[in-house]
Parts: sequence; C-alpha cells; structure tokens
Amino acid sequence: MFGKRRAAIKRAASEREPVDPGRFGDPVAKATEWGPAQAGGMNFCTRKLVAVDETRLEFRASGRAQLLSAGFLLVGLSAVVDFARRAAPGALGPQELIGILFGCVCMVGGGVSGYRGRVPIVFNRRKGYFWKGWRSPDEVFDKGRIRHFAPLDDIHAIQLLAEYCPGKRPYFSYELNVVLKDGRRIHVVDHGDETRLREDAELLAAFLDKPIWDAI
Repeated sequence: MFGKRRAAIKRAASEREPVDPGRFGDPVAKATEWGPAQAGGMNFCTRKLVAVDETRLEFRASGRAQLLSAGFLLVGLSAVVDFARRAAPGALGPQELIGILFGCVCMVGGGVSGYRGRVPIVFNRRKGYFWKGWRSPDEVFDKGRIRHFAPLDDIHAIQLLAEYCPGKRPYFSYELNVVLKDGRRIHVVDHGDETRLREDAELLAAFLDKPIWDAI
C-alpha cells in the first residue's frame, strides 16, 4: 500500500507544471515569486486558524503538533531518568551516557518544537497588523526587530503553494503566504493537510477581504 502511495505522489510531483502567474489576472502576481517561501514542512496539520473574536485571527498549534512535542519531552525525560537509575553509584558507563544524551536530545527537540508551536501568528484588525511573535508591532519601538509583520492594508493577496518533499515516505507540504502590494511575500504557515489549509485560507481571505491565489 505504501509503495503505491509513494509512486502516486512521485508521479504527481513529476507531472506538476510551473505556476503561470498570468492566470490570476493581476500584475502584482507577475512580480511575485512562486517557489516555496520556506523549504520543507511536516506531513500533517501543524497549525490551524482560530477566530479569537471578530477582530482577531490566530494560527495556533494543532492538537497533534502539541501531542508530538509533549511526546518527545516525555520520552526524553523517561530515558534520562531510566539510564541515570541504571548507572552504578557515582559512575556513568558508556551505555548510560549515550542513553542520557539521547534523552536530552529528545527533550530539547520537544521543547523547541513546543515553543515554536506556541509563537503567536496573528491577524488583528483592531491593531491593523499581521505579525509573528509575542509582541505586536505597535508595542515595539524598533519594528525592524520583528522579522515577520505587515500592516493589514499592505496585504494584497493570499498565496497557496505545494512543495514536494522527497524521502522514504514522500509527501506534499502546503504553504500559505501573504503577498504585499509590492509583490514581496511573508511566509505564514506550511503543513501537510491541504484541505485544512484551503479552509483556513478561505476564512482568512474573508477576514481580510483579499483574493486567494491558489497554486496548489
């Protein structure tokens, strides 16, 4: 079954044609890049769009992403405790050291992914900004310190892309970006759930009153 699925995904990737921005009938689309804004992505939904209230939307970590992060933390903690208990009093052998190192790596991985999943991705009509981060642009004196933000009035369109991710179990990762009036892009989210991403794009497009350039 997996072999047929891999073959189907590879065939779909090989048959994909380059995006023709002219099909969107917008000169800004022709000034916009159409390759992935951020390479890679997970093969499941990592973020979902949530309406906090009528003026604010947020992309929040999905339940599966949170469980995955928590799982790595627990596996890592269990490994550290288990191998530490196995060690002789006052000494750690090579096996115990390797086991504890493995546990620490899992804990760091789980902690980093959990933290990244909690970083806010916000569209706020009351403040008039889109941003990624813990502080909104209007709360920062030097906005240059914020890597990803834009006034909502500068957003021209929502761009959807697909990226083929090869490997033993190849898959497509689907990307949502906002396109500014000058054609520049800001990456918002990417993950492996095409249906969910399109649903979130529809909600976001209605919220911003902007078109969707769907190149998936």
